[in-house]
Amino acid sequence: MIATLLFACGLVSVLTTIGIVVVLVTESVGFFRQVPIREFLTGTRWAPLFSDQAFGILPLLNGTLLIAFGSMVIALPVGLTSAIYMSEYASPRVRGTVKPILEVLAGIPTVVYGYFALMFVTPIIRQVFPGTGIYNAAAGAIVVGIMIIPMVASLSEDALSAVPRALREAAYGLGATRFEVSTRVVVPAALSGIAASFILAISRAVGETMAVTLAAGATPRMTLNFLESVQTMTAYIVQVSLGETPHGSLEYQTIFAVGLVLFVITLGMNVVSNRITARFREAYE
Repeated sequence: MIATLLFACGLVSVLTTIGIVVVLVTESVGFFRQVPIREFLTGTRWAPLFSDQAFGILPLLNGTLLIAFGSMVIALPVGLTSAIYMSEYASPRVRGTVKPILEVLAGIPTVVYGYFALMFVTPIIRQVFPGTGIYNAAAGAIVVGIMIIPMVASLSEDALSAVPRALREAAYGLGATRFEVSTRVVVPAALSGIAASFILAISRAVGETMAVTLAAGATPRMTLNFLESVQTMTAYIVQVSLGETPHGSLEYQTIFAVGLVLFVITLGMNVVSNRITARFREAYE
């Protein structure tokens, strides 16, 4: 009975994934019948909702990667150093207090992060850089970086804690300091698990929706300037899904084509993460 119930739960997950893939592919086929794939993947102008239509996804991809890169710069070092502290320096009591508090960040609704960026982060950025617009990539990257810190810290701390105690004791026996043990022994030994946490966090940043929609704006453009407004793939999907675009139209089908690209990117990153995690587990079984 239990085995049947568990199998049914697993089957629901599999069927849901298959259903999502079928819907994305089916609707995207209708889109690509009217828009060449080459134009879609290589075009540098995205304006499907204007009279002079253009369907190049690169501006949306640029905005998505810009936000993801900015969030990585914030989340990866902060998350890793937090994990090292909890694993190597903090007492069990402190660790039991700090880790749940840190993970509270993961439970805050993303729309709250978006308004936090709009009402708190953006005014600070505009004081430092007066020419910055109300909507900008920097604010989006900062709040997304804050959002994924708990994921990096928690998964990295688990990877560090899984390193055998004997490695630490051997390093201490050779006269190494705690800092040397942490950075030269434990972190390299847990590198596969840490890398997996990084990839999962980046995947989370790429798929973030509401925070970047509110903070970064809705201006698809090719730029590397964090002080300008950009639009991510998820933000565009939200824009078109508000109900103003006729169902079944070419403009409506763009959300499925964009969603398919986003699905492929996140799927690829998760596959890479799973492979890295598998290697990590094999090393210490």
